[in-house]
Amino acid sequence: MTVLRIVNNTWFRVPIRSYATKKDVLQELRNRGLISQVTEPANILGGLFAAGTRLKLYCGVDPTAKSIHLGNLVPMMVLLNCLIRGHDIVTLVGGATGAIGDPSGRSDERQIMRDETRLNNVSQIEKQLKRFFENGVKYYESVRERESLDKVSAGKHYTVDNLTWWKSINMLDFLAQYGRHIKVQSMLSRESVSARLETNNSLGFNEFTYQILQAYDFYHLYSEKNTRIQVGGNDQWGNITAGIDLITRISPNAKKEPPFGITVPLLTTSSGQKFGKSAGNAIFIDPTINRPYEIYQFFYNTVDADLGNFLRIFTLLPSSKIDFIIQEHSRTPAKHIGQKWLAREVTHLIHGKKSSEEAEVVSNILFGSENSFSIEAYSSEKLMTIFENAGILQKKLKSQDLTHLLVSLTNCSNNEARRKINDGSIYLGPNRTKVNENVQNWKPHLINDELLLLRVGKQKCFVINMS
Repeated sequence: MTVLRIVNNTWFRVPIRSYATKKDVLQELRNRGLISQVTEPANILGGLFAAGTRLKLYCGVDPTAKSIHLGNLVPMMVLLNCLIRGHDIVTLVGGATGAIGDPSGRSDERQIMRDETRLNNVSQIEKQLKRFFENGVKYYESVRERESLDKVSAGKHYTVDNLTWWKSINMLDFLAQYGRHIKVQSMLSRESVSARLETNNSLGFNEFTYQILQAYDFYHLYSEKNTRIQVGGNDQWGNITAGIDLITRISPNAKKEPPFGITVPLLTTSSGQKFGKSAGNAIFIDPTINRPYEIYQFFYNTVDADLGNFLRIFTLLPSSKIDFIIQEHSRTPAKHIGQKWLAREVTHLIHGKKSSEEAEVVSNILFGSENSFSIEAYSSEKLMTIFENAGILQKKLKSQDLTHLLVSLTNCSNNEARRKINDGSIYLGPNRTKVNENVQNWKPHLINDELLLLRVGKQKCFVINMS
């Protein structure tokens, strides 16, 4: 069955397809490229999902920064896909483990973090995760209504800090009760340890024992909260299996209700570039670090080869809609249909519908074609607010001429500013009027006598409140 829908002012015939129910969530995750490995017996886990069993999954993140980033969101998208299908999820923030440092995926030891900083990071990340999953459920409702999908009641989201149980555990008691179940041979064989031992970089006892702490976290959540599935990045495979091994050895319920692990692939672009804080290109979900507009522009700049992958990973659009978007994009790539969908959906997911709409307005004004957007539809006050929310509004004096304005905006010399003007690379106002002279009268170029759009070349644009 198909219906007619309007997309970017054009009518298209779009197939209607019911969204995946909670019974086939594992296959849905595979289809989205969100699963790298599943611990055995994987067929039992698949059977539990297929039977509609309500399961509880968890994923942990250490407070190494005051915000999680897009790389952290990949395992969180596994949790979100399960949450909207009625399963319960737990997000664990490592107030305790963050003091130790996970050696997984690292060739050197992490820097020691002050307790005050770590605890503040825990608080910030807990708020972000709560907001992300609240927004995620609302975003899915928006997708469901837009795409005529089946209604599924969401599960529950819990946030925990592992410091709440580790602070009351005595080291001698822990070793006496659990030490004999933890095998050194297994610890040495795990990649997070063996990879470091093969290099000249030392591995401290603190990092060596990190896997024990994470293993116990899984055991604690399994035995106290009935959490049977841990989700993490590929580099967490050893830590996850360490937890499964511990649970299997000491829990009387492990045979009847076995624990499972799911890992997600490392997020990279088609060119092999890694996402993440350690890679130096992290985009954080804290709006005080990266504004919603920055999230929008980041995904708008996605290359064509990554569109399908990112739409499947970072949105909740059904596969049929994603296939349709990619098909329409491939017909006229210059229109950036796929990039617009991706940027709009991800910003909506992370920061909500209003922030997504505002970010799209800013992007259209600054980088859309001259006839693609009607700026007259917005009052000067509204535009000021939108640009201010985007973090790009600057204040300058009308008494400045163009040369001095360019000097203050671009940190260039007077001669360089005059050269840019003479070269015809300066454009003013929403109509992008090219100027070849040192403008002193701003009135013809201002929106409502106060807002100036100034372009230097085709890519660099400044938004200025000319007071």
